Amino acid sequence: MKKNQNQLVLVAVVSLAVLSMSFINFYSTIEPWKAPASAKTIKNPLKGNVQATKEGKKLYDSMCAVCHGNKGRGDGVAGMALNPRPANFTKSVVQDQTDGEIYWKITNGRLPMAAYKDILTEEQRWQLVNYLRTFKK
Repeated sequence: MKKNQNQLVLVAVVSLAVLSMSFINFYSTIEPWKAPASAKTIKNPLKGNVQATKEGKKLYDSMCAVCHGNKGRGDGVAGMALNPRPANFTKSVVQDQTDGEIYWKITNGRLPMAAYKDILTEEQRWQLVNYLRTFKK
């Protein structure tokens, strides 16, 4: 009886390990997130608007920091369990994108990030874009 239990535990552990490796392999093949070419030319109507940036910070603190972290490094408490991990807004891979590309990503999302098209207004999404630019090193 004890031998059967040990075998069952061994099968369960091996199965879990194989499943975990498959899961990791699946997520490691996710391609970099790129907005469509058309998003590059979308102009930010709030660019340089200091008040909009302040409003963006409020939105960020209440909706984004939990995953992206207080300093935008992708190290928020809720983001630690996500795969792919949340973007690090201080990195050039984010900051080199146009405002339109960042706006498009906020609007449309990609799992595990939500789409905010129906949650935030256009103005609020642009406010977030402005605030994300403050993380540039």
